[in-house]
Amino acid sequence: MSKTGVVYVCQQCGWKSLKWAGRCGGCGEWDSTVEEIIAPSGSGSSSVAFRRELPQPITSVQLTECPCIETGMREFDRILGGGLIHGSAVLIGGTPGIGKSTLLLQVCQYISQKGYTTLYVTGEESVAQTKLRAERLSILSDNLLVVSETNLDFILENIHNTRPTLVVIDSIQMIYKPQLDSAPGTVAQVRQCANDLISIAKSTGSAIFLVGHVTKQGIIAGPKVLEHMADTVLYFEGEKFQCYRILRVVKNRFGSTDEIGIFEMRKNGLQPVDNPSEIFISQGRRISAGSTIISCMEGTRALLVEIQALVARANFGMPERKVSGVDYNRVSMILAILEKRIELKLGGQDVFVNIVGGVQVDEPAADLGIAMTIASSLKEKAIPPDTVFVGEVGLGGEVRSVSQMEIRLKEAHRLGFKRAVIPKDNAKGISKDVGIELVEVCYLSEAIEIMG
Repeated sequence: MSKTGVVYVCQQCGWKSLKWAGRCGGCGEWDSTVEEIIAPSGSGSSSVAFRRELPQPITSVQLTECPCIETGMREFDRILGGGLIHGSAVLIGGTPGIGKSTLLLQVCQYISQKGYTTLYVTGEESVAQTKLRAERLSILSDNLLVVSETNLDFILENIHNTRPTLVVIDSIQMIYKPQLDSAPGTVAQVRQCANDLISIAKSTGSAIFLVGHVTKQGIIAGPKVLEHMADTVLYFEGEKFQCYRILRVVKNRFGSTDEIGIFEMRKNGLQPVDNPSEIFISQGRRISAGSTIISCMEGTRALLVEIQALVARANFGMPERKVSGVDYNRVSMILAILEKRIELKLGGQDVFVNIVGGVQVDEPAADLGIAMTIASSLKEKAIPPDTVFVGEVGLGGEVRSVSQMEIRLKEAHRLGFKRAVIPKDNAKGISKDVGIELVEVCYLSEAIEIMG
């Protein structure tokens, strides 16, 4: 029988060392190794019973009908892939106070109102504190069970006894397994507790939500394997002083990974935003230079967002380039194209580019709108407010086609836009009933001529 020993484990990547090291040998992080006790082999028993399965041909696998359970929030159902999947494990992270616990408590309420049993395990607050938050959100249901517990053995016992349809663990960093001598939140505890909870979800059919703390870099604390074990990984985004929250999917085994859900924080909880394009376009905006509307795709949804640019003469040597909401390197490339192909003098100008509403646009289809916004600000010529721009710009100044053009145009028409500037190659497969005038361009210079 092996003896009890000590190992030093990096809390960022899980690298192990028999001696303390100031710098991790795996990820290079400083002061991240924590002492953990290695229990003798054979000591302690696993809390989860595993059932042995034998290999079988994939053609003989029997599929069971497991329909999705709608959560009552359309935005949340869409990013999950249609609703709550039986036996699925969802990991949700975000900064403190952004609304993770509020959203999951609301989901528990909707599920329990349909007659399903839900179990909310809180490790950060008491049952009374959870009840106060539930009363503020008007959440009252006998099928919603609440327990304040951090011991994994007791949590697994509660799941076995109640057999809930949905289990919420808030948060996984607070849960500990008594058989491990390390402190809660360490790599060993987070990895083992998550593994046992996901295993019981698969065996009992209960869907489980794991709330994860985030580091100062914005990633979920703990080992990266935590995200690999979960079926779906969600990140809450949003500014502290804004009421809108964006729930972004970074991994989903049951649906698209490009979807986002947009919610508004109100006094009665998080409410889905039915028309998200309106919040990214300034209401009653004036016809001014340096403002353009683009149509971008987030998963299966088209969003219209407003791009603003300010070009001003640099007063202190090196010109400044400040970007918010789009890729900095992409904007630098577009500036070079405007100087080389369009002969705009931007070398001595400060350039500031911003996406209204705090949304992040990463797709190349925004290139044409960015270029038009910068040119509009430099020339002090306004772009018609009823015009939307879509297209990727190549290094030769050509405007390249983008995907899902018809969906983008229908969204623009629905919001009252009369004209769309698009790549010529995209105009071939568009039906005649989009209801919007199409301006086809092959090169960036043709698009800039629209300003006159």
